[in-house]
This record gives sequence, structure tokens and C-alpha cells, in this order.
Amino acid sequence: MAAYILSVIEVTNPGPNLKKYSEESARLARSHGGKYVLRGKAASVVSGTLLANKVVIMLEFPSMESLNAFYLSDAYQKECKPLREGTGIYDIGIFEAPPAAMA
Repeated sequence: MAAYILSVIEVTNPGPNLKKYSEESARLARSHGGKYVLRGKAASVVSGTLLANKVVIMLEFPSMESLNAFYLSDAYQKECKPLREGTGIYDIGIFEAPPAAMA
């Protein structure tokens, strides 16, 4: 069953480390079967203020195991994730795909 990681990010310091983080995390996610569902700012915010000036990223993985293999890997936790420090505010959640009856 598919699994998703959703990030809502307020970028506060778009420097070279953010670019390097974006490239490296994308490479690592792909190596674990991840693919982007969303990546960027909303085309329009039609209700509320939570998404104003935020970047939303949603990655889909074939399974929770492959998502965890990506997110909990030493390559991500020790080499990639530190690159984003000081670049913004990151709210991140992990979700399982809805049951077939709800899809």
C-alpha cells in the first residue's frame, strides 16, 4: 500500500544549502522508489491562510517500508537533513494511503 510524506515549508533563507538539500533529498527519495505528487507553491489559496507563501511537497512511496527506508536512512538523517537547518520552518507528516473503499 502506498505511503506519503507531506511537507509544508515556510522558506526563510533560500541560500545554497536549500538548493543542495532539494537536489539531494530528491535523489535519495527516487532511489527508494519515491516520486513527487506535489512540489511548489499553491496556484491559488482559496480558503484560509495556512498555505499562503508556503511550499508544499508531497512524495509518494510504494510502501511505508520504502518511505521509512528513505526518511530514516543515515544518508538522509546525517548527510541530507542537516543541509536544511536554518533555511525555513518545516512541518512534515507521514500518511498511509486510504483504504480502497475510501479511494
